[in-house]
Amino acid sequence: MLWPMLAIALGFLGVAVLSVLALRVFLEVRKLSGQVARASRRITEASGDLERAAADLAGAARREGALRRP
Repeated sequence: MLWPMLAIALGFLGVAVLSVLALRVFLEVRKLSGQVARASRRITEASGDLERAAADLAGAARREGALRRP
């Protein structure tokens, strides 16, 4: 009777350890997803800034070209 009880206890401890590890992984994944979301927002903002700067530069180049042509 000792061996089956020991096997059950070890099985329970194994499941408990795996549960703790799964919880830690879950928390790290949530943290990582927050960082990815922040990085995605920053990339989107930078892309918009780059588009605006390119449009301004293209407009300035057009105006410069129009002024130089006689």
